[in-house]
Amino acid sequence: MADGAFGLTKELERETAGVWAKVKDHVTPLEWPEQARLISEINRLKRERDAVILAHNYMTPEIFHGVGDYVGDSLGLAKEAARSDAKVIVQAGVHFMAETSKILSPEKTVLIPDLRAGCSLASSITGADVRRIKSRYPGLPVVTYVNTTADVKAETDICCTSANAVQVVEWAAKEWGVDRVILIPDEYLARNVAAQTTVGIIAWKGRCEVHERFTVDDIAEMRAAYPGAEILAHPECPEDVLAAADFAGSTAAMTDYVEARRPKQVVMITECSMASNVAGDVPGVQFIGPCNLCPHMKRITLQNIRDCLLHMQFEVTVPADMIERGRLAVQRMIDLPPPAVPARYDLVKARHHVDVELI
Repeated sequence: MADGAFGLTKELERETAGVWAKVKDHVTPLEWPEQARLISEINRLKRERDAVILAHNYMTPEIFHGVGDYVGDSLGLAKEAARSDAKVIVQAGVHFMAETSKILSPEKTVLIPDLRAGCSLASSITGADVRRIKSRYPGLPVVTYVNTTADVKAETDICCTSANAVQVVEWAAKEWGVDRVILIPDEYLARNVAAQTTVGIIAWKGRCEVHERFTVDDIAEMRAAYPGAEILAHPECPEDVLAAADFAGSTAAMTDYVEARRPKQVVMITECSMASNVAGDVPGVQFIGPCNLCPHMKRITLQNIRDCLLHMQFEVTVPADMIERGRLAVQRMIDLPPPAVPARYDLVKARHHVDVELI
């Protein structure tokens, strides 16, 4: 009997009350009854299937807060994929993330709710491209952003994320005894890393379609409209955007910044759902645009997560030889001591300003 708020049963209202408290500013009362039912069904199916859901920071709030067992950035999710005892992993994110989970947990069933959930950055480079790069620069280590396909990871010496890219680049240069490192495929991440280290950077012209669209004009407009707001930018944005921001760092670093400082107003220069998800944990902080939607992340919905678990559909597989080679690169990243704090990309106080060698 529907005798609770929003036409829900009292039991379902109690079950989902904590989620509603975090998403109520981003989900309408009209949407909530169906979402609450799906959240309840998904959480039941997880128990029945011995499954966990890895939810990236760019998932919508009802997914992030409602069904995500592990939430965070790509590095955090990669580690959880390796640690989890569950038999089934559902990747609430994009395809390269599901491949990374499979590389780290080949014995587990890895599912993705929509096989079309890709990534412009991951699509910008192939394993064949990496082989050509290595033949052009023999002896130099290849550091690859985790936002890449398994095919690319299999040709890589070590992976990185935006949270630890500087650390990984400097480790690779020391380990290989060289003064230059290949850092692919994100051009802007490479340029922003180059300003934080004395290691020379060779880069690829790959870009994230979400972050490359942000401009310094966006920041100027926000400062004019909201002079007290603190502006945070992701290192996949162009260098001039990071230089104009108050803080630049990975999604984990941005989250830590907001939770620690609790600014009255904040602008997150990244994918739209990031701000909505952090807002659920920091009441009293006002989040202001602009933001850009990732069309690939938004292919993942509560409905197709439910269908994915119900029918055990859309399994992600990786060839055994690719798993073996790719795992070495990912595991090297995981095995590095974590940074004391997620990397900050301070382009105002950068060590130096240098250009990268663009392939």
